[in-house]
Amino acid sequence: MKILVLNCGSSSIKYKLFDMTKNEVLSQGAMEKVGMKGSFLNHTNKEGKKVTLEGEVLEHQIGIEYILGVLTSEAHGCIASLDEINVVGHRVVHGGEKFNSSVLIDEEVIAKMEECIDMAPLHNPPNLAGIYAISDLMPDIPQIGVFDTAFHLTMPDYAYMYAIPYELYVKYSVRRYGFHGTSHRYVSQRAAEFLGLDIKNSKIITCHIGNGCSIAAVKNGESVDTSMGFTPIEGLMMGTRSGDIGLGAVFHIMDKEMIGTASASTLFNKHSGMIGITGVSSDMREVTKASEEGNERAKLGLQMYAYRIKKYIGSYMAALGGADAVIFTGGVGENSDKVRAMVCENMEFLGIDFDAEKNKQVKGEESVLSKAGSKVKIAVVPTNEEFMIASDALRIVSEMRKK
Repeated sequence: MKILVLNCGSSSIKYKLFDMTKNEVLSQGAMEKVGMKGSFLNHTNKEGKKVTLEGEVLEHQIGIEYILGVLTSEAHGCIASLDEINVVGHRVVHGGEKFNSSVLIDEEVIAKMEECIDMAPLHNPPNLAGIYAISDLMPDIPQIGVFDTAFHLTMPDYAYMYAIPYELYVKYSVRRYGFHGTSHRYVSQRAAEFLGLDIKNSKIITCHIGNGCSIAAVKNGESVDTSMGFTPIEGLMMGTRSGDIGLGAVFHIMDKEMIGTASASTLFNKHSGMIGITGVSSDMREVTKASEEGNERAKLGLQMYAYRIKKYIGSYMAALGGADAVIFTGGVGENSDKVRAMVCENMEFLGIDFDAEKNKQVKGEESVLSKAGSKVKIAVVPTNEEFMIASDALRIVSEMRKK
């Protein structure tokens, strides 16, 4: 079965075409600068050959039509016609409390997704644009929605509620939802397999660390807490997001700078975090280089970044009553030995016996980073959200066919 996975952002469309029968990726890529000047498509075929194609792409439907054309083209394609695609899976950022699992998309589901737009105004509209486009271009194909928030709906109420008047939760569904759920779900399951743990009898802390960052406490295969909240800004320090910040500080800055909520949102989402502290970059590679060259603000940024991860790991060990494993994933988690080392330093009292030398050798591959006798295993497990989306799509469509 061939499954196309789409991840539509505000100005990008990422895609992967899977042949699930052979468990392989036939092609993948990303359309960048959708709706902007200088649109281009980076496309990689099954053999790893890469090509960049330029063209004006004014909106998502044009971009998806362009991608479908490339997939079926003689020069760069991997399928003879669109009829070979059996199902399309979509990443959807926010499902609110309406979706606790992946679903077959129909008109009722789309209506519920549209109701969630005000909770994710930057993310859900482009996610929906991809669904609308496929409905127009391939009207007979099943579409599956996979929600970032769904995995975290197993959190208990005392973990997801904010200490605000309860009526505000009832009226506006203001609560902690968490994000990166598809990644946390994949990584915790794969980590259990890799480390020989029983996922149904395990305590795993998954650290999705990149430009966007979140940590999840996963008990017996279910999320019981996560660092992001009502929106992705809460929790860890990130590339451009502030993470946890006192509301008093927010109000004070808004008063002093004489800015409204829209400008404040931009300030704390786009100009804070690593770029705000260092003034260097939101890219960990550039910040690390600047730190090694003696840039004091870059050093401070790294210390803050690692310190907050360390704090959340400690708090989740308390919430879980210990942990079997701590897993690093995401662009930084998989590739930055420096950040991993800073996080795991002086954590022996929690049962972590970190192998600093092994850590230096690991970039982007599944690896155990703890010593043989470590009570808590430390490992790197590369995330694969697209495969998780394709797997969910395969399962749902297979169940449909059995009925």
